[in-house]
Amino acid sequence: MLGGCATSGTQALAPFATDGCSDFPDGTQEHKELWRKCCVAHDVKYWAGGTVAERMQADFELRSCVQSVGQTATADVMLVGVRFFGTPWLPTSYRWGYGWPYTHGYKALTPQERAQVAAQKKLQELDEGISD
Repeated sequence: MLGGCATSGTQALAPFATDGCSDFPDGTQEHKELWRKCCVAHDVKYWAGGTVAERMQADFELRSCVQSVGQTATADVMLVGVRFFGTPWLPTSYRWGYGWPYTHGYKALTPQERAQVAAQKKLQELDEGISD
């Protein structure tokens, strides 16, 4: 586990975890995982966290991804949901920066934190074949 790799003064990043689209369906009745890949990509960004601008970019990329599978109305609803419920200030499992301790909030990742994110992503890609 990479938690022990954190240097003094740097918080440890939890291993990446995803539940797909959290409290939202992963797809339609006919195509049960139609936009799940969009949610997993979004979860990678939410897990890593960062600045307010990075969160906004992640949220609009989620919307664009869901629109790309032909679900414009769903994409708009999802955007409203993540903008409202994805704040780092709610103690949810899907908040912005959920890979870090609750108090991490919005802030640019330090070089050490970015290194932890990169190392975890590399492990995840090897273990499960997930990539950005």
